Amino acid sequence: MQEQLNAFGRLLKIMDELREKCPWDKKQTIQSLRNLTIEETYELADAIINEDMQGIKEELGDLLLHIVFYAKIASEAGAFTITDVINHHCEKLIQRHPHVYGDLQLNSEEAVKQNWEKLKLKEGKKSILSGLPPSLPALIKAYRIQDKVKQVGFQWENAEQVWDKVREEMDELYAETSAQKLDAEKTEQEFGDLLFALINYARYINVDPERALEKTNKKFVRRFQFIEDSVNKNKGDLNSMTLQEMDALWNKAKEEETSLLSEENGRQSEQIS
Repeated sequence: MQEQLNAFGRLLKIMDELREKCPWDKKQTIQSLRNLTIEETYELADAIINEDMQGIKEELGDLLLHIVFYAKIASEAGAFTITDVINHHCEKLIQRHPHVYGDLQLNSEEAVKQNWEKLKLKEGKKSILSGLPPSLPALIKAYRIQDKVKQVGFQWENAEQVWDKVREEMDELYAETSAQKLDAEKTEQEFGDLLFALINYARYINVDPERALEKTNKKFVRRFQFIEDSVNKNKGDLNSMTLQEMDALWNKAKEEETSLLSEENGRQSEQIS
């Protein structure tokens, strides 16, 4: 514990020195740091998706610096200090975990989450959906909305019912896009309803939709860049290729990925045995 306290104290001391002596650090405000903090958060998210532990360690450090930086600026303005930040959060954690720091008995993850939402309402929240940042990416926001209303029982009984809803929304979107006169506003609405239903279904089958989509994005980029590399090696022109020719290279990329994955699984099996 003392080693941890010493490390945190060292960071605070460095922050004080940078704020006093570095021209860049002296100039920063909470507004100028905002976009940088968002960037650091996404870099951490990328490291987590890639399970890059070294990257996660580095990005956590960057975010920790930002937290200390905001608190330093606030302390200079007489608003609050890093001590206030930590103590306030410690008190909130204790209050929201009465099953750990009190006599309440909660024996499951779902029971804990349900009680968490009840406590937030008692603290003055007007809605169970309060606290969701307006600027949160829409896909993540949809997932969080669904997860929050679940805590008060507002959800389907099983995954099959949700899949029926997905098919219903898919049919409605198809009907709208098949109409003789396309209504752009209605089409957008139906498309949004379908996405919302799919994200809801992801929860029921224990899939993180953001993570799943990002993995697909990376897979698509990897395979398309294989097409580009293949064309460049043969001194060809991507713009002059037919879809069939590109699709053949796409399938080749899939085959190579499958082969590499099989080899990797084989090596892991040998190591285990």
